[in-house]
Amino acid sequence: MRRLSNRLGLNWGDLVIAGLTVGTAVELAVTSVDYKPAIVPFALLAAPPLFLRQRLPLAAPAATLAFAIAAVTVDPAGTNDLSFIFFVAIAAMVTFGAAPERRIALLGGALGIGVLQYVNYKFGNKPGEFVWITGFFIGAWIIGFTLRVRSDQAKEARQRAERAELERELRARAAVADERTRIARELHDIVGHSVSVMTVQAAGVRRLLREDQEREREALLAIEETGRAALTEMRRLVGVLRRADDEPALVPQPSLERVAKLVEQTRDAGLPTELRIEGETTALAQGIDLTAYRLVQEGLTNALKHANATHAEVVVRYDDGTVELVVRDDGTGDGAGGGSGHGLVGIRERVALYGGELFAGPRAEGGFELRARLPVTA
Repeated sequence: MRRLSNRLGLNWGDLVIAGLTVGTAVELAVTSVDYKPAIVPFALLAAPPLFLRQRLPLAAPAATLAFAIAAVTVDPAGTNDLSFIFFVAIAAMVTFGAAPERRIALLGGALGIGVLQYVNYKFGNKPGEFVWITGFFIGAWIIGFTLRVRSDQAKEARQRAERAELERELRARAAVADERTRIARELHDIVGHSVSVMTVQAAGVRRLLREDQEREREALLAIEETGRAALTEMRRLVGVLRRADDEPALVPQPSLERVAKLVEQTRDAGLPTELRIEGETTALAQGIDLTAYRLVQEGLTNALKHANATHAEVVVRYDDGTVELVVRDDGTGDGAGGGSGHGLVGIRERVALYGGELFAGPRAEGGFELRARLPVTA
């Protein structure tokens, strides 16, 4: 049934209405009860208006009740012996209750009860019969109203979920852009320092040349001028990247040489932390060195502030042209940080920049682990 309704572009309500229409036709054809032929067109036309319930939430079920009243007016006794007319009227009450606007639902419910009064009068029903029939009509209206309320709630929940997902995506994109800008500023400091050293050394060597070494002097002068021009452009670039609230970098960028100090600061802050350095210490490229330090810093910050951890461990392992960094704790955090916008987003950007590998997730024995493997050279 579900596949059929999807293939035909119908929903369950449309299928019910189609079933009522067909059922009315079959009942009129096979019933042995005497009824006036004049009620046949009214009975057959009672259910089809409900197909228009979405566009005409008041007029469509009202037309259904109008056809039912017409059938009752033409032949009360014959109509009283037909079951599907009653089912169609019940469907109209459900439709009234499910109207998108509450005023239409209430107006439709009142209209249906008014029609019921007329039908009871024409049928000559006793008070007991009137009560249970009225109960059916009211119950049908309540069912429709409840379905509408739940449908609206489900639709609102879907919209909230979609908005939340969109907001998460926008926040993630903003965090990535912000972190890439932060990385660019830090790399500027590293590259700027290197270019400055090259320029100063070229100037120093040029001053030591003999007077007859003109070609060498010109080459070194070109290096100086190119270096100074590059520094000027880099300062201009970092001025675009740097936010108004950023403090100028007055100290060298941190590196793994300061990881012991970082662990000590974490201990002083109240989190017992163990540091292990394995393998033969190898000099790292400056950008990779900074990335390694930032990873340890981020892992310890999360363990200290957001994981409720009682113990943490930092492992720095040098092995076969790579450096592996592990920060693990026994807390309850998920590594998301405190909402600063960086967290794992920034670490992933940094590690990916140098072609490294990153794992971040819960440990089987409890706690969280942040692990990355970086090449020694860029």
